[in-house]
Amino acid sequence: MPEGPEIRRMVDDIHKAVGGKKAQSVFFAFEHLKPFESALRGRRVERVEARSKAVLVFFEATDEDGPWCVYSHNQLYGKWRMGKPDREPSTNRQLRFAIIGSKKAARLYSASDIQLVRPDELSEVPYLSRLGPDPLNQDVSVDHLLAVFDDRRFRGRNLGGLLLDQGFVAGIGNYLRSEILFEARISPKARPRDLDVDQQVRLAEAILTLVQRTYRLKGVTNSPERAERLKQEGWTFGQRRHMVFNRDGQRCHDCASPLVKTMMASRRLYYCPGCQGVPA
Repeated sequence: MPEGPEIRRMVDDIHKAVGGKKAQSVFFAFEHLKPFESALRGRRVERVEARSKAVLVFFEATDEDGPWCVYSHNQLYGKWRMGKPDREPSTNRQLRFAIIGSKKAARLYSASDIQLVRPDELSEVPYLSRLGPDPLNQDVSVDHLLAVFDDRRFRGRNLGGLLLDQGFVAGIGNYLRSEILFEARISPKARPRDLDVDQQVRLAEAILTLVQRTYRLKGVTNSPERAERLKQEGWTFGQRRHMVFNRDGQRCHDCASPLVKTMMASRRLYYCPGCQGVPA
């Protein structure tokens, strides 16, 4: 499943295609949404936003009706495609939702979680109501995250599993949790309540740094300087993309210890025993 930075870049593409423009037509595959096709036709798409791994498409109000928002979640199989209004891409996927503009179209395939919601009622969407702070799409500070670390719901859980909980911090997925813990030099078995103040601050700063860096560098978690150096040394994009994720058995860039792969929360996690310690 794409993580927060990938969803945000996809939202940028959707907004570039149809944002700020009038929808010549709108398509819904689900029968209960069909009556709204005509209601949204001709309305301007005010903006497109990401909330963690969800996509929100906001349609302007009319004289007769208030604004609407189309909420969607890609889940495992959903995929957005941008293209020409009169030409659908060649795919075996089923079209679920489409916004057709005069010059570009944005089409969502295979997703099953699509809802039409008034913007002031978005907090009632179950997925959105459970989200924690979203550093990529909201103004989130180190102090904000420190308060979350101290929340009794989270402070006793190991970070290797906790970082996948969208109610803890939104937008983090499997590769980001390994990279964040490495950047912070924290064991995946550590709990927020086990960390001293300096470690908590390092963890908060690593979260903010890595989600922004990964969005800006299109999936690269290594620093730009290291990524460029590795590129000059002949490393492929896949080899130089991450600090620890998917690099088990290879040497740590910082201490040369062999990196280790383990399983936490039923998903693979990578860490450096030299920089992060050996989980108990």
